[in-house]
Amino acid sequence: MDGKALARLVAVVFVAVAVAATALEMSRKEDKRVGEGPHTPAASAPNPLRDRLRRCRALGAAALRDEGCARLWAEQRHRFLGLEKPSRSSISEPAVSQSPDAALREAR
Repeated sequence: MDGKALARLVAVVFVAVAVAATALEMSRKEDKRVGEGPHTPAASAPNPLRDRLRRCRALGAAALRDEGCARLWAEQRHRFLGLEKPSRSSISEPAVSQSPDAALREAR
């Protein structure tokens, strides 16, 4: 057998194996019902939080200056991380940083 004939034989065997594997995979019965995927969102339930987040996203760069969006993002972040719900004062008031000397004086 020359090299050309051997290459054709290998190609035919490869195609036959690929067709057989495809036929076996297609003949398998599906375990899941049609339309049931790994994640099926509940489209019928309205979500006001999602709507407000979409509004902030639509604002674009202006959302960075919007106090409502800042509060909403803080709430979402705490909800995502599983932290306690932040108090209203901690969201609206910026944290005041102290100098290391002042922190040491208060600790004494």
